[in-house]
Amino acid sequence: MAQNNALDGAILHIRLSPGASSDGFRGWMVDEQGRNILKISVTAIAENGKANDALIKLLSKTLKHPKTAIEIRSGHTDRNKVLYFDGLDESLIEAAFPKT
Repeated sequence: MAQNNALDGAILHIRLSPGASSDGFRGWMVDEQGRNILKISVTAIAENGKANDALIKLLSKTLKHPKTAIEIRSGHTDRNKVLYFDGLDESLIEAAFPKT
């Protein structure tokens, strides 16, 4: 699931689907390297950072974590993203997005 990054926060791999009919969590998948990837869709289009902004807003609201403490580390222009959550324990991410 999420990975701790030292003692500072957590890292989460995401597969984003912009331009969807609704915003939300769509489950988990495993990539070719065996990493757990959280699938999320947003209604915002992938233009001028709108989908990234919607992703951060959705995660901030769901996790009750400030938007300013969520950073896209890689994948600004790609569907596959790596996000860093400053000061957030990975157990909170796992509780908000359980595997079924």
